[in-house]
Amino acid sequence: MLDGERGRATQKAMQILAALGTIYGAERLIPATSVQVAGVSYDNLGEAGLAFLAEMADGGGKAQVLATLNPAGMDIESWQALEIPPDFAEKQLQVIEAFSRMGVQTTCTCTPYLVGNLPGYGEHIAWSESSAVCYANAVLGARSNREGGPSALAAALTGRTPDYGLHRDENRRPGLTVAVKANLSENTDFGALGKAIGEKIQVTKAVPYLTGMDTASLEQLKSFCASLATYGGAALFHIAGITPEAEVYDAPTESLTISQADLDIATHSLSDASEDEVDFVSLGCPHLTLAEIARIAALLEGKRVTREFWITTARPVKQMADHLGYSRIITAAGAKIAADTCCVVAPIKRRFTALAVDSAKACYYAAGKNKFKTLFLPFDEVVSLATRQRR
Repeated sequence: MLDGERGRATQKAMQILAALGTIYGAERLIPATSVQVAGVSYDNLGEAGLAFLAEMADGGGKAQVLATLNPAGMDIESWQALEIPPDFAEKQLQVIEAFSRMGVQTTCTCTPYLVGNLPGYGEHIAWSESSAVCYANAVLGARSNREGGPSALAAALTGRTPDYGLHRDENRRPGLTVAVKANLSENTDFGALGKAIGEKIQVTKAVPYLTGMDTASLEQLKSFCASLATYGGAALFHIAGITPEAEVYDAPTESLTISQADLDIATHSLSDASEDEVDFVSLGCPHLTLAEIARIAALLEGKRVTREFWITTARPVKQMADHLGYSRIITAAGAKIAADTCCVVAPIKRRFTALAVDSAKACYYAAGKNKFKTLFLPFDEVVSLATRQRR
């Protein structure tokens, strides 16, 4: 492949992987069974990114393994409903078309494990999106480094990835025990926990081994992964009695405690907007499960929203919500259920001023990227706020 016999795109892909392997000291490339490619929203890619994708597609690149995409900057089919500018939509569709020509599945989601891209324990994969990588490593027990968009695409086109980092046993060992002594019930509690731990490990990058947690749902783990990856740069953790690799290791002797006070501090730090300032409400960072959409529909039935409210999910999940009548209830209330995108990657800077969410990750990007104020609330309270009148 490196000699160009399989085309220019495959040759370039191998060059990317070989360079990456050299940088990180990998001695070999290993088969990758699953890929998730970030760098999809035109809001992040720009013209340079679009040109790269077009070059790879024109060069004959074809995915050799199952590969899906991260969220785009809009709902690919219903972008007008989100009031996306037509010039942006044109460029975004060109991005999607380039990926499609390369055989990448244009299911644009940060939760590929909900829609069929579900690697098994011990599988070597090449995923990009930070929360998805964290979920794959910790919850599924698959093995992935946090890939950049180009290296993930290169893995898709070759079916290979460099053997370093979290592909190797020695780098998956926990280095810090985190004793959790706080009440965890809402998704927001898990988001705040991820922030509290993440800020303590962001320098050492020690793999945390959590104790003191009896249970955690898919939705709660999804929230925790997104927050821990955002605030700590973590791509792996272990939870005693919950995640599959925790039983492989003993708890490290070095430890810290996360108390209720620590959790409360993290929670309060994520809000700087008042309820009346909020002009945008969003749920779906990471993308929602069908159960979460059903909950929103139940809370909105017979009501009307008073602010812009986006509910974002993967297209296959939205299609199920459509079939079950949840989307009809949501849209009848005046909210917008959208596939393929989210409030983090859509081109909404200067369109709103304050965002209400249940996602610690969304708070980070709303403030840093879009310069929004944020109000961090539990899931049901976000929906309730969307229906209350602003004073």
